[in-house]
Amino acid sequence: MLKKTFLLLVCFIGLIILVSTLHCQGSKKTITLPSGEVIWDLNGEWDAFVEHYGSWERLGSDTEIVKIMQEGSSFVGIRMADDKWRNLKGTEAIRGELDKSGFKKVQLIAWVGHLDSTGEISEDGNKMIIDEGKKVKVTYTGK
Repeated sequence: MLKKTFLLLVCFIGLIILVSTLHCQGSKKTITLPSGEVIWDLNGEWDAFVEHYGSWERLGSDTEIVKIMQEGSSFVGIRMADDKWRNLKGTEAIRGELDKSGFKKVQLIAWVGHLDSTGEISEDGNKMIIDEGKKVKVTYTGK
């Protein structure tokens, strides 16, 4: 009887370890490129919080909904609604390219053109912070 109980306990613990390992692996949103490189999967809708500073500080802050479409390592984000100043629905908000360490290059798209920026992706791939460095920073949160 004691052997059966011990065996059942060992099996139960093994099952818990297996399920928790699979759950942790599945929570990261990644894709594997044909080259074998693993990068973040940014596809989907993202809430964007736009913060203006420096010479653009007078513009304040705003929110957007951006749909990111990714093909391989390249991605483009399209605004899903107008903002408080202009009719921007359907226009580009962000574009860039990924590599295994995160952003290879990223640009915010504003009314003045493409703004070369830097960015980082959170550990779980559900948050991105993109900063142009002088005028605007955008925080994207996955839906």
